[in-house]
Amino acid sequence: MRLAEAWRVAVTALRANRLRSLLTMLGVVIGVAAVVVLVAIGSGAKQEVEEQVNGLGANLVIVVPGRLDFGAAPTKSRLELSDATRIERATGQQVAVSLSSGETVRFGGREAFATVNGTNPAVPEVFVRPLARGEYLRESDVDTRRRVAVVGSGLVEQLFDGADPLGRTISVGGVRFRVIGVFESVGGSFGGNRDNEVHVPVTAAQRLFGDNRVDAFALKAPTTDTIDEVSDQALAVLADRYPDEEFSAVTQDQILGTIGRILGLLTTVLAAIAAISLLVGGVGVSNIMLVSVRERTREIGLRKAVGARQRDITLQFLLEAVLLTTLGGVIGIALGVGGSLGLSAAIDQLPAVITWWSPALAFGVSAAVGIFFGVVPARRAGRLDPVAALRTE
Repeated sequence: MRLAEAWRVAVTALRANRLRSLLTMLGVVIGVAAVVVLVAIGSGAKQEVEEQVNGLGANLVIVVPGRLDFGAAPTKSRLELSDATRIERATGQQVAVSLSSGETVRFGGREAFATVNGTNPAVPEVFVRPLARGEYLRESDVDTRRRVAVVGSGLVEQLFDGADPLGRTISVGGVRFRVIGVFESVGGSFGGNRDNEVHVPVTAAQRLFGDNRVDAFALKAPTTDTIDEVSDQALAVLADRYPDEEFSAVTQDQILGTIGRILGLLTTVLAAIAAISLLVGGVGVSNIMLVSVRERTREIGLRKAVGARQRDITLQFLLEAVLLTTLGGVIGIALGVGGSLGLSAAIDQLPAVITWWSPALAFGVSAAVGIFFGVVPARRAGRLDPVAALRTE
């Protein structure tokens, strides 16, 4: 039997039982669509994290107390503001300091919860934080503990209702600060909203929080090749200053690598769970094809009696199984791509990136499912004895 004729007969057989064929494909459709959607969401989340990390700036080195380990207990910081000066002298790079806490910010009758970050004038040199208007903190603000603040655009919308915030006085944790600058909108980062930040002089933050510590340091290596050197120099300064303490330096590549591995593993697990639907769909295809062989026993016997060979019958039923799963795969890919784009458009914080390989892989798997689960019914049909088949009622 020619292949084209086999395809024509397969299509005719499936069209003769449209509802059964549609229900048989349903498991494959759901499985393929789920795989495409979950891979798209996982890839989108990974890309979003990479953009957020790279958006902080280039060649960053962040130094924190303790050991960066998911199983390690949090370490109370003993870092002081003077340690930033020591690291600057050793590395020759500006050091941004950080002391942060969540506080309620008020203006007039409005209030909002914000991340208050006590820092120093090195932030614009280390991180990418452009200002929409106004100016950033100065060294004299840190030296005199001046109560001035640079606020995010999100807070401006929540508190000022379109009014110009420059020169206005806001209440941060019950203490009055004068607004001297407004950040450009940068959106969320690592589950938080960077547009809801307030930057104040680190010395003013220490007085506000009642603590003289510094949570972390950040500095920018001159080039990518000098990142490790700058990290080692910063850690050496702290090791000499605090011989009994442990400190860690993390770079952008390390952050991206760790988060990428976590998101990649999560995407793989979710895709594997979704692929179970493909397995269930394959079992359904095999079951329906066995029923089809039983129903068409006399047809098989008649075709063998007029000269059809065993391999012709086997190929015929195998093509029907593959046609079922590949058609289900195409429908599932269309639904998966449409669902991914729909979710991404409906939910801003749920990005989706359609990678070329996920629909291709899903289609290939669906075709393989048809071959794998169609072999047994096809072989059974091909081995039927023509005389016994013709006698079947």
